[in-house]
Amino acid sequence: MTAEHTLQAERDAIVTALRPVVDGLAATFGPMCEVVLHDYRHPDHSVVAVAGTVTGRTAGGAMSEIGMRIVARGDDAGDELNYVTRTRDGRLVKASTMVLRDSTGTVFGALCVNLDVTAVNDAHALLGALAGVAVPGSGASADVPVTAFGNDIDAVVDAILDAHQLRQNGSWAALDRAQRLELFRGLDDRGVFAVRRAIEQVAARLGISRASAYSYLSQARAGTGTAKDKATTDTTPPGGHA
Repeated sequence: MTAEHTLQAERDAIVTALRPVVDGLAATFGPMCEVVLHDYRHPDHSVVAVAGTVTGRTAGGAMSEIGMRIVARGDDAGDELNYVTRTRDGRLVKASTMVLRDSTGTVFGALCVNLDVTAVNDAHALLGALAGVAVPGSGASADVPVTAFGNDIDAVVDAILDAHQLRQNGSWAALDRAQRLELFRGLDDRGVFAVRRAIEQVAARLGISRASAYSYLSQARAGTGTAKDKATTDTTPPGGHA
């Protein structure tokens, strides 16, 4: 057995060992909890096991944009603990994402715990209103960033693009060069281009050629002085033309 086969077997064993943990954690925290086990070796279908329904995903579903960000960072990715986000339907979620590593330190998956705290936040605000005092942080869910979750990786990428378009408040054609580069830089920072085929999907959504999309991405990365060598998207299009 080669060293690579040994590492793959080790990663398989880690994923297998964590499957019962998914159900155990969800049962412990109750119906407002969702636990998701990801294997990023298969990004389009990274959800190995899921218990709970906070984000509506099922086994065989795609990773979220948080997963994209982890894949883009590669082995430099770290745990993201106790962050607050919102789903697209407005639910407030307190979440933790713990990366999985093999014995060489290679990141290959994650165990995620999502708690729907919408009712808790609403109750907090209601108690403050009844007491006649302002409760810091209550009712502020609109300020919490939205995370794109979905069972289909293309739908996740589309949701991220939609969010960027809302923030830009205009069409692609209306953006100047600096704004276009900022858009690609923002998408890259969120890990979109760690997904295979994402460059083609982004180009189609923006109505530009694939070569132009590669060129914008290359310029955006050059402008920040970063090179995401571990991303699965090469910034040079087929044929070498930018």
